[in-house]
Amino acid sequence: MNDKKQTLPPQHQEKQPGLESEMTPAPDYMPRFPGSGRLKDKVAIISGGDSGIGRAVAVAMAREGAKVLILYLDEHEDAKKTADIVAREGSEADVLAGDIGSEAFCRDAVAKAVERFGKLDIVVNNAGEQHTVGGLEELTEEQLVRTFRTNVFSMFFLTKAALPHLKEGSAIVNCTSITAYQGHIQLIDYSASKGAIVTLTRTLSQLLAKRGIRVNAVAPGPIWTPLIPASFDAKKVSTHGGDTPLGRPGQPTEVASCFVFLASEEASYMSGQVLHPNGGKIVGS
Repeated sequence: MNDKKQTLPPQHQEKQPGLESEMTPAPDYMPRFPGSGRLKDKVAIISGGDSGIGRAVAVAMAREGAKVLILYLDEHEDAKKTADIVAREGSEADVLAGDIGSEAFCRDAVAKAVERFGKLDIVVNNAGEQHTVGGLEELTEEQLVRTFRTNVFSMFFLTKAALPHLKEGSAIVNCTSITAYQGHIQLIDYSASKGAIVTLTRTLSQLLAKRGIRVNAVAPGPIWTPLIPASFDAKKVSTHGGDTPLGRPGQPTEVASCFVFLASEEASYMSGQVLHPNGGKIVGS
């Protein structure tokens, strides 16, 4: 297989985490099947819920009956659109902008979710950022700290704030990455942070098992999200996902179903596990 197969139009965005409204083609975030009430009357908080995988998760959970609070950095139009789509699914959404790497913001976010919807059942730790470097020598202390603060510290902060409100049967679903298992020579700090998330998921699953709170993760492969054109040059974007066995990038909706499953009672006997929607690449579990 040609590992340089063009799968997308060349494009690039200058600002992270990127805008879904500027992507061509637009990512597919709509669920493919009717809902069946798997998350009826549940309340979910979703970091990075404005676009990409987060948007798809918000819409999919709404279709299954959940109300959602969408956390995002500053992509106001994307967040509003996601909330509007959730409303069209017959559910309710609220939005809150801020830095997920701030513990104070995470406390405020949980407080808003509980105030707005009366409770909290599901935590989706999805927000993340990545930056390419040409080698370890180019990796600055500022970037290293920022990547881990956004990708890892945020999961500690949001989960810690949510725990007093989570009851038996609640679920935490973290977003890791195929890079946690394969590494990535351009995404040194990002792949390391995603490896930390796998370990955090397994540790929290054991810590919270006696409370009846399940903790699992999803490790997407190359998915068509705003983070891709915001991270790589146009040429690299054009071949995104072309080296997978399926020969294409995945769509956010193809990942969101994993989050819905892990948050639902269908996964009631699963904790500490990682699902791998990655286009057919074989990685360690």
